[in-house]
Amino acid sequence: MSFLAGTNMTGGYGAADILHDCTIAVDKGEIAVIVGPNGAGKSTAMKAVFGMLKLRQGSVTLDGRDITNLTPQDRVQSGMGFVPQTNNVFVNMSVEENLEMGAYIRDDDFSGTMDRVFDLFPILKEKRSQPAGQLSGGQRQQVAVGRALMTQPKVLMLDEPTAGVSPIVMDELFDNILEIAALGIAILMVEQNARQALNIADKGYVLVQGANRYTDTGEALMANPEVRKTFLGG
Repeated sequence: MSFLAGTNMTGGYGAADILHDCTIAVDKGEIAVIVGPNGAGKSTAMKAVFGMLKLRQGSVTLDGRDITNLTPQDRVQSGMGFVPQTNNVFVNMSVEENLEMGAYIRDDDFSGTMDRVFDLFPILKEKRSQPAGQLSGGQRQQVAVGRALMTQPKVLMLDEPTAGVSPIVMDELFDNILEIAALGIAILMVEQNARQALNIADKGYVLVQGANRYTDTGEALMANPEVRKTFLGG
């Protein structure tokens, strides 16, 4: 059994199902990437795993425990961190204050975790006193990821982490994601830059209309002619 698994998930908003028997899973230290066309249900699958979408069928388990009925807040307490695509920093707070907000569930000394975040993202240490709203898009994304890491998650979920950033910053963020996975944290991400994301993925899920179309290693999906033709631009 995978460390985190959303199994046979069916559900949506109101009466209409967006997910149809969708299964997503990731193990500790792995990177699992969800790709697919616009409207495929990628972000919906993430929200379902994080408890932001009520499932009509299926289940979500974390480290062998059924968490299907837990709230997102309880899932954070259980070891899940989630970074949404937009509105993911407190723009009027400093970088350091944003990171401190990430430690709200902790009652221990979190200074060591903050030091590790600054080691991962040196520019944030340099700008620790600057309001997050004054940072570039890529730096804001680093703040958002850093804040999630302050909870000491076992699973880090990222929704379109490279949206709207330059190719250079995208490469830097992917390098950061590889470093985080090397710490033994499971990473589940939705990514619009499918080719680049599958290059670093241990597992890949190609969703179409809320259902699994292809599931394989990132390497195998990159080599699959149908996947390349239909979803990766040839």
